[in-house]
Amino acid sequence: MPHTHEVTNQVPPPYGHTTAEDPALLAALHRAGAGWAEPELRELGRLAGTEQAAEWGRLANENEPVLRTHDRYGHRIDEVEFHPAWHQLMGVAVEHGLHAAPWRDPRPGAHTARAAKFYLWGQVEAGHSCPISMTYAAVPALRATPALADWLEPLLASTVYDFGLREPSGKRGLIAGMSMTEKQGGSDVRANTTTAIPSGDGSYRLLGHKWFTSAPMSDVFLTLAQAPGGLSCFLLPRVLPDGTRNALRIQRLKDKLGNRSNASAELEYEEAVGWLVGEEGRGVRTIIEMVNMTRLDCTLGAASGMRLGVQRAVQHATHRRAFGAALIDQPLMRNVLADLALESEAATTVALRLAEATDRGLAGEESELLLKRLGLAVSKYWVCKRGPAHAAEALECLGGNGYVEESGMPRLYREAPLVSIWEGSGNVAALDALRAMVRSPQSVEALFAELDAAAGADRRLDAAVVALRKELGDPGEVEYRTRRLVESMALALQGSLLVRHSAPAVADAFCASRLAGDHGGAFGTLPAGVDTEAIIARARMVPA
Repeated sequence: MPHTHEVTNQVPPPYGHTTAEDPALLAALHRAGAGWAEPELRELGRLAGTEQAAEWGRLANENEPVLRTHDRYGHRIDEVEFHPAWHQLMGVAVEHGLHAAPWRDPRPGAHTARAAKFYLWGQVEAGHSCPISMTYAAVPALRATPALADWLEPLLASTVYDFGLREPSGKRGLIAGMSMTEKQGGSDVRANTTTAIPSGDGSYRLLGHKWFTSAPMSDVFLTLAQAPGGLSCFLLPRVLPDGTRNALRIQRLKDKLGNRSNASAELEYEEAVGWLVGEEGRGVRTIIEMVNMTRLDCTLGAASGMRLGVQRAVQHATHRRAFGAALIDQPLMRNVLADLALESEAATTVALRLAEATDRGLAGEESELLLKRLGLAVSKYWVCKRGPAHAAEALECLGGNGYVEESGMPRLYREAPLVSIWEGSGNVAALDALRAMVRSPQSVEALFAELDAAAGADRRLDAAVVALRKELGDPGEVEYRTRRLVESMALALQGSLLVRHSAPAVADAFCASRLAGDHGGAFGTLPAGVDTEAIIARARMVPA
């Protein structure tokens, strides 16, 4: 080739590293008493950093699911076809227990260990995390009806991925989906119109239309419908115990901004058979634990995407030269990269702290349940809200190369807004935090107890906590001010955690920029005096 086609000043492929070399993640794992999971975490991290895993992610997104409503003879089949790469991703996730390990082996720290693995493997490909998350969240909801839990929980917790439409008891493992949203209601599920009529044999017949059904190829679904006693939760299998297909008709797959490897569908219930989960009229209460689990995964997913974005940006800046020097040696680029790394580490730390609260709360620590109730609503709002801006800035660090699909950054950018919408968009999450404060004032006390654990360690954090108490004490136009209030709570919680548990350079820069107001709003506006080298070092890729 002519010399004009010689390739120079290009960045090596981002393979051959391990995603498990993450100081914030490993520290959080050990704080939660889940250090026993580190060997498996490192094994999964090495796989996540391979070219093979990256190729699975690429292929699963470039070869999107296809709906087959009928077979060649005209029989209704309602099947969704996936590229083999999708099944590879799912197989790894299930084998490592990302979908249900804590329910099968509830040792101390089990939910934190599972959260850490979910965070690591999500950096490979985010779309398949959706059915994995819903399977994890389905188990506590099913336990409201012990007979259903006895039947299905061992299969939902199995470490065997067994794709295909067959009667649940005849499979080696199951995946669960959710089918809640209707077109007239959205997040307002109490407006749902799907009806459930008792059949007289303990089952119900459901009739209605669902606007968003996540992962329609799942084996079983949890859904909401109006029963004689009010809005109730039901379990619907795709294949009934007698081997016939349930009357769940897939009308079409959604054409989405991102999350394109995963199928989302409109579903029609044509007197589909379902079984009541919990009590009639208590559907929302029954699924609330499911929602809390998936909201935790939304926060973890946003943190996972931030970690991927900043690592790709640091790697590019390290190897790319411009204006006579490596990009990473340019002061302004160092400011941007350090700022991205701060945001990423704060998101990781708070997400893993909430996973720890799940562990400790389930072990009987009431204060931890209270912290999770408010802290999760606050963090789901803020961390997920920061994801799209973070992805955009990380992409920009790669310049034009980052705008090209081959870099993987456009997929990250398209994926980022999802977790801010799933399980309640920004206003829903913020108002849920307000609802928690009103209905459970003890949750506010639990949050301040967490903040006060860092009292005296940083004057800027102390001042932010004082300001937050004052803000919470003002009842005027509180709903109008909810987003500002929740943002203040999220930043204070992140600051408290970083001051206590992170490197001094990270804690100092976070308090200076996020709590003391010395930040311009855009990434790359950290104040002078920040130790950018120490911060960026924590975001570098480490060879496997």
